[in-house]
Order: sequence, then structure tokens, then C-alpha cells
Amino acid sequence: MSLRHFGIAGEIITPPFSFVATSHAIRWAGATPVFADIDPVTLNLDPAAVEAAITDRTEAILAVHCYGVPCNTAALAAIASRHGLKLIYDAAHAFGVRRGGRPIVAEGDLSVLSFHATKVFNTFEGGAIISPDRETKVALDRLGNYGILDEVTVLETGLNTKMSELNAAVGLALLPHMDAAFAARDRVATRYWEALSQVEGVTCLCPPGQKGHNSYAFPVLVGEAYPMTRDGLYQRLREHDLFARRYFYPLISDMPMYHHLPSAAPDALTVARRAADRILCLPLYPDLDPVDLDRVIEVIRRP
Repeated sequence: MSLRHFGIAGEIITPPFSFVATSHAIRWAGATPVFADIDPVTLNLDPAAVEAAITDRTEAILAVHCYGVPCNTAALAAIASRHGLKLIYDAAHAFGVRRGGRPIVAEGDLSVLSFHATKVFNTFEGGAIISPDRETKVALDRLGNYGILDEVTVLETGLNTKMSELNAAVGLALLPHMDAAFAARDRVATRYWEALSQVEGVTCLCPPGQKGHNSYAFPVLVGEAYPMTRDGLYQRLREHDLFARRYFYPLISDMPMYHHLPSAAPDALTVARRAADRILCLPLYPDLDPVDLDRVIEVIRRP
């Protein structure tokens, strides 16, 4: 809906390393995704790759705060300003994330949050668009209510994207407990980090204890020095009834509705492809039983 608000119908630069909804949103808005490679440390859009992908058809950048780790927002904002592009953030993982005391969702022209049941804060299903001003919010609210202005006036073609009262009630009940949830997630992430950061062939990506981070996930990269492949470790955990996720694998650019795009060429997305082939997100939620947490650690340390 954020893309429909801006009336974007050209090309939008976005990462292939994300949940498929990011690119689907572009397609549903009638625009074309253009994939750019990611940074090898943050796994977010690489500003240099974004700059190289800009053409006279480019209208926007849709970046993702992957695992709640903030993008290089300053560099992306500078690129967007220089080329006259809209800058929108998929902040699905980033509820509660702050940088320099400022909410990360305040960056860009718009930021979109997910309140799906798997997220740090949830309403079972739903989400929110963070607007920079009242005028934008009013326009988005109207677009999410069939384009209705008043009892007798419909201004535009809209959809029904309103949250139900039940979903809202779930969110309101959870809000007072979010500080405790963040702290519990950080404790799980800290235990993983202390136990796994020195395991040869395993690279832990999100250091715990970072002020303003939400410990949404604990992703690791499984490298050649590890005794088995990423998929082998994934299966080994499942054999012990421990369920990790290859998140994000495969790349969006490899999916049948996108692989034909010129920007989906494998040799242009080498960092993203290597990450997708090695990534594994370990179980992480506030009430993860310490016994189960130690079971995950033991399987990884003794494959």
C-alpha cells in the first residue's frame, strides 16, 4: 500500500535476500523489482550496488532491515536524495529497534512493520505503516478504507487493510510486556553467542547486548570449515526435534516469477547467494526452555 500511495510504476531497487513479500509488494503495486547485492556483514542492501543499479526508470529504493539490523540509512538517504528517488523501508523485523536514540522506523519516506505471529511484537496478523506526517497518514488511512473520504465520496481505488478489534486488543495486551520480552530475547542470544562464536566454521552475525536492538533472530553462517554443510546441520537439528530456519533461502531472485529478470543474474548477486546458501536462524523466543537452548548448542558444537 505504501507503493500505491506514491503511485510508483517504474523500477524499484530491492534486495534478493529477504522474505518474498518484499518483492511481491512491488509486483502488486504494478512496479518492477530490480535486485541489488547485499553487504557481507549486515546482509542489508549494499549502497554501492544500489547506486550501480539506478537507471532512468528507477523510481524508488525498497530496503530491508534484515534481522532487525539497521541498514546504512545515511548512505541510502544520500543516494535517494541525489537521484530524486523515494526511500521505503521493509522494517518487518525491526519493531523497537533504535539507533542513536531514534526509532529506525523514522527513517526514509515510509517504514512498514509486520505484526505477524512470528515477530517480536505481534497481533497474530497485521502490521503498520509509519508515516512522516499527518497528511501522509490520512492519505494512507483513506487508501486502506477503499479510498473513502466521507459518507458519499470515494476518491480512489483502495482496499480494506484495517486491523480488526481483536488483533488490536492482542497488541495492546502485549505492549506493556515488550521490555521484558526484549530482555529475554537478549539473554537467549547472549547464551548462543557465548557458546557458538568460537565454533570453527560457524559465524554468528548479530552480537547481543547492542543498545536499541531487539534480538529478533540469531542467524549464523555455516562455512566450509564446519564438519557438515548448512543443510546437513539443518537436518541434524530436525532429527533432534529442533527446528531452525534457512531464512532467507532460496533467494527471491531464484523464484520462478522473478528469475527471468536481468537483475536476477547469479553473477550480479554473489554476496546474497553465498549468504543464502550458508544462513541458518536458530530457535529464539522469550520463553525458550534453557534445556532446549542447550540442546541446540550441543548439536552444533558436536555435529
